[in-house]
Amino acid sequence: MAYEVTATKKRPQVFDTLVGQEFVVSTIKNSIEQNRVAHAYLFSGPRGVGKTSSARILAKALNCEKGPTPYPCGVCSSCREITSGNSTDVIEIDGASNTSVNDVRIIKDEVLFPPQSSRYKIYIIDEVHMLSGSAFNALLKTIEEPPSYVLFIFATTETHKVPATIRSRCQQFHFQLIPLETIKDVLKATVEELGIHAEDEALFWIAKESTGSMRDAYTLFDQVLSFSDGNITLDGILQKLGITGVDSINTLMTHIIHDESKQSMLLLEELLISGISVEQCIKDIASYLRVVLLIKRNIVNESILGMQLSSLNSDVIETYNEEQVEAALQMFLQLYKDVRYSLDPRFELELAVSRLMTLKQMMSSSRLVKHIQDLKLGLTENTTIPIIQKEKPYSPPVAIKAEKSQEPEKLQEEKEKTITTSPDTIGIEEKKIEEKEINMPLIREMSQQLAEQRDAVGMLLHQVIAVEYVKNSLTVIFSSEYAKNQAIEHSSRLAEIFLQYSGFNGKFVFEVEKKVEIKKQDSSDDIVSNIASLFRGEILSH
Repeated sequence: MAYEVTATKKRPQVFDTLVGQEFVVSTIKNSIEQNRVAHAYLFSGPRGVGKTSSARILAKALNCEKGPTPYPCGVCSSCREITSGNSTDVIEIDGASNTSVNDVRIIKDEVLFPPQSSRYKIYIIDEVHMLSGSAFNALLKTIEEPPSYVLFIFATTETHKVPATIRSRCQQFHFQLIPLETIKDVLKATVEELGIHAEDEALFWIAKESTGSMRDAYTLFDQVLSFSDGNITLDGILQKLGITGVDSINTLMTHIIHDESKQSMLLLEELLISGISVEQCIKDIASYLRVVLLIKRNIVNESILGMQLSSLNSDVIETYNEEQVEAALQMFLQLYKDVRYSLDPRFELELAVSRLMTLKQMMSSSRLVKHIQDLKLGLTENTTIPIIQKEKPYSPPVAIKAEKSQEPEKLQEEKEKTITTSPDTIGIEEKKIEEKEINMPLIREMSQQLAEQRDAVGMLLHQVIAVEYVKNSLTVIFSSEYAKNQAIEHSSRLAEIFLQYSGFNGKFVFEVEKKVEIKKQDSSDDIVSNIASLFRGEILSH
């Protein structure tokens, strides 16, 4: 007897053996039992999930000698002919190779003749979305009002390509991807039926690689079985198919988190020498990072992860935060796109692995901005604030040195100077520096120098209209309320500026220019003044 592939041998013959499509099965069985069978069905969904098999089972259920029944016997002549594909009343058409309007015209002529030996004449058109526009138009009238003995079953993987006029004339059933655990259980039952041994991890890997398609799972199972000699193991699969195992990636990530650059490059060399392609390495590392990211977000369902939790290195999960793992995953996804145009894909992979060494120090721009805002809020909420010298693109004449805090969340225990804030007055610790007379010419000189240095805080001095120095206290008068508020907010920096340029080390008071109301002259006075000016006269009295 000729060899038969597992996908064909295990094709479902009754509705109860169709896995992963409970809603479709229950609905069709109920419609048959209630004698509410439609004249046209549209089965849509991914490849290998049972669309064509369901169409054949429905044809057997309607034409079975004991039917119509949701449980076809499978032994009568009609069931056997449909199973073998020899039934004259169940016609299967490949929509991909019969796309023209002439092919549809043949169907329109055939439907005029009743079935020869069955209850229904059934047309199963696979990949119906491949029909041409004119062919679809030729079908419209036929599938809307066919003879009572004719039934159409359409199957497609791309529903959006089927015209709405066709979809509206059919009962539509969408087939879903089969869950990973369901595929694994079916493979386990198949292994037991064949009497061979298979590791649980190996069956899990096959189910994961099938991506929800039962036919793909059977095809990959046959390939693995052909080189496994009756004993299917995960190590054998990874070695024969040239795939990076989880253990290898775990070891690679362990070297990375411990900054072991040499060991990580040597391991990468071993993987590439073993026959694993650069693209496969990138895919496997990206899949690993995806699993780590999902776990960081509290997703531990293995059917979603596509990987068993016990195979992961817990140190990798604990070392990185969500943003860092997300950035690493994005980098490898982009790398997979870029290697096609690279000078050498291996160089790209080595560079990406090298960049992972600095992943622990990575911080996203949003988190960095939030961190700065938290620091700013913490400084403004405290009455005692340390003056921390910031990095500047220039060297001022006199610089105040202050230790940078090792922990931004805590105030420094040892401060070189402190200032006490109030709404309008700031006090600063005295320091012996030669003082200059503070007047408006000095203010203008300071503002000009700071503008050249592009000091944003120093440019507030442009808004100063007057200064008053009384008893070690300097009153700075601004032209607007906004400038005054900005000066209060950046008081520590202004204190540094005055100390650097003038040596002043006293108290500051910030005020706003007081607007003096000018009393409006009476309109009659304006008239008298205009007349006097016109005649060159003089006003003697009001």
